Amino acid sequence: MTLHDLVVTAIDGRRVPLRAYAGSVLLIVNLASRCGFTPQYQGLEALQRRYGPRGFSVLGFPCDQFGHQEPGSNAQIRDFACNIYAVTFPLFAKIAVNGPDADPLYRHLKTAARGVLGSSPIKWNFTKFLVDPAGRVVARYAPLTPPQRLSGRIEALLAAPGSVHARSAQAHPEA
Repeated sequence: MTLHDLVVTAIDGRRVPLRAYAGSVLLIVNLASRCGFTPQYQGLEALQRRYGPRGFSVLGFPCDQFGHQEPGSNAQIRDFACNIYAVTFPLFAKIAVNGPDADPLYRHLKTAARGVLGSSPIKWNFTKFLVDPAGRVVARYAPLTPPQRLSGRIEALLAAPGSVHARSAQAHPEA
């Protein structure tokens, strides 16, 4: 099973097959609007704007499991992200990332990329998972890792064979 076999729920309630992102580089992040790391929304959006046209997307999953730092409804979360941080990347319905009610996506991510000392649980908001165009989780980053520090790794994945941008560049080489 790959990430592309999973289906998630968008913040507006629509079901979204992750297969729709096949060929794209993804950065999957558990979000919270009342966290000390919330300003990372700016860095995440900067990555989205910089690399989105090349086949990259941030996927944001709100979660209220850490210090009750995401207490709002999906509509409130969307309004916050869009109005305060001008987010254009896809937001999804609030989920659990740990415990028996953990979303299947996060069960998959935690199995594919363990944390410090091989631990599985998500430790806090803004844990980031980088996914290659084939849907393989290639890295897990701690909340302390600022989004802009991932630029080099994102660029390398976008240039790799199999990415949407790399395929497009091969099909339409510059004269």
